[in-house]
Amino acid sequence: MAGLQPDSPIPTELTLHAASRLLEVAFDDGARFKLPCEYLRVYSPSAEVRGHGGPMQTVPGKQAVNITAIEPVGHYAVKLVFDDGHNSGLYGWDTLYELGRNQAANWNDYLQRLAALGLSRDS
Repeated sequence: MAGLQPDSPIPTELTLHAASRLLEVAFDDGARFKLPCEYLRVYSPSAEVRGHGGPMQTVPGKQAVNITAIEPVGHYAVKLVFDDGHNSGLYGWDTLYELGRNQAANWNDYLQRLAALGLSRDS
C-alpha cells in the first residue's frame, strides 16, 4: 500500500455496531460515515475481491455478514475480520474515507452488477 498523502484525513474513531452490522468511522476533518459490514466486505481491498490487475469481483450472498474483529495495522490501516472467514484486506485510512465518500455510487454499482449477473445479496 502506498503511504498516506500528507493531507489525508485520519480516523479519530472506529465504532463497530455489531447488532446493526455497521462500522462507524469518524475522521479528523469532521467527516463521519456509517458503513455496512456487507458493503465493506464486498468492497474489500483484498486481491480476492479487487483481482490481481483484472476487474473487480462481484461477491454475492453477504447481506448478513458481520465484522468479528478490527485489528490495527501500524498507523495507517486496519484489518477487518468477517464472520464468513474473510480477513485478507487491509483497509487503509484513504480506502475507508473513499468508501465512505463514494458509498451511494459504489452501492448502486454493486446492486447493478448483482442484478446483471443474476446474483443475490442473500446467503
